[in-house]
Amino acid sequence: MPTRALAKRAAAVGLTVGALVAGLCTAGSANAAPPLAVSTVASGLDHPWDIVVAPDGVILTGERVGKFVAVMPGGERRTVRADLSRIFATKEAGLMGLALDPRFAQTRRVYSCQAETTGGSAAIVPGSAANLPLPWPNTGQVINVVSWRVSGDWTNMVRERTVLTGIPVNSSGRHAGCGLTAAPDGSLWIGTGDNAIPTNPQSRNSLGGKVLHINANGTPAAGNPYPGSPIYTLGHRNVQGVAVTQGGRVYAIEQGTSTDDELNLLRAGANYGYKPDRAPFIYDESVPMTDPVRVPGAVGAVWKSGSPTIATPALQFLPSSGWGSLGGSVAISAQKGKHLVFVTLNGAGNATVRTTDALQDTYGRLRALALDRDGSLLVSTDNGGSDRILRVRLAA
Repeated sequence: MPTRALAKRAAAVGLTVGALVAGLCTAGSANAAPPLAVSTVASGLDHPWDIVVAPDGVILTGERVGKFVAVMPGGERRTVRADLSRIFATKEAGLMGLALDPRFAQTRRVYSCQAETTGGSAAIVPGSAANLPLPWPNTGQVINVVSWRVSGDWTNMVRERTVLTGIPVNSSGRHAGCGLTAAPDGSLWIGTGDNAIPTNPQSRNSLGGKVLHINANGTPAAGNPYPGSPIYTLGHRNVQGVAVTQGGRVYAIEQGTSTDDELNLLRAGANYGYKPDRAPFIYDESVPMTDPVRVPGAVGAVWKSGSPTIATPALQFLPSSGWGSLGGSVAISAQKGKHLVFVTLNGAGNATVRTTDALQDTYGRLRALALDRDGSLLVSTDNGGSDRILRVRLAA
């Protein structure tokens, strides 16, 4: 039997596939991963966009079309009732990033980043320049960060409030973002997409194409560079994942054009150099992802995929123990590339030491990443209709 077919057979039954996967790694000079064991945690999902793990071991995911699903510690899959009637789900937009309040055991609070229909049809899409013609019909949508209170038995969630509004989305759903993570101090980091609007990445008047930092009550966090603004960094294309390390460093994973998906180490007020407005009114994706010529002082990526892009929606730092040579590296998922990338950084966290690939073409498109309580990596597939949450760990 061909190696790839054998790998797929092993994957279908959740067997150890490390040795097979190692032979399938194809990303240039990347190293092959050590043997990995993969099993299925949940199946029958439809585009599970993000994953969080609660202190009681419950795994919560959200289907992009607008549904919360809890996977109980015993494996039972439970639909969590919630009023998601306002969800605007199309293409890349819908129910997107999730985050748990660091004090979840006391507050039972979950945050979501979600595209919603506002009911209006005449208002300018938030973040769009009023003098620019919109390249799509404006039907009244916006992206909101919402807080929810989940019941103790994980059967229902009650919407508490809209924490932040005004993140732009267009009616095509293109480049909607929306990465979400909660820092240990309770503040929220939000990665946004530029909506394919040429001026958004560089405009301080738009929340599109940015990384935002807010307090749990929605006010701008301390240390933001612009008074009264939630904007922390600008010059991004489509940030669907943000991570905060134990040492307090903040990283964003960004989807590239035809080249250079990027892992960026964030610094307050820094500009990461995406400026697709070279021609008036044209969204010009032929520009570099980081353009130091047109954006003086643009900050370069810590890691980039090269050409072609692999479409990178999520990142997750691994524990230093239990992962062998991958310990402490950052795992990055790939949709178009259909594999995992493990990037080992230097001590300062600003340069790539080693890149390792795994799970090539074994499970299809990969999206969400999260650490379970035992240090294993949870990975969601993004193929549509029959998606799974997988558990990945080093093979014994």
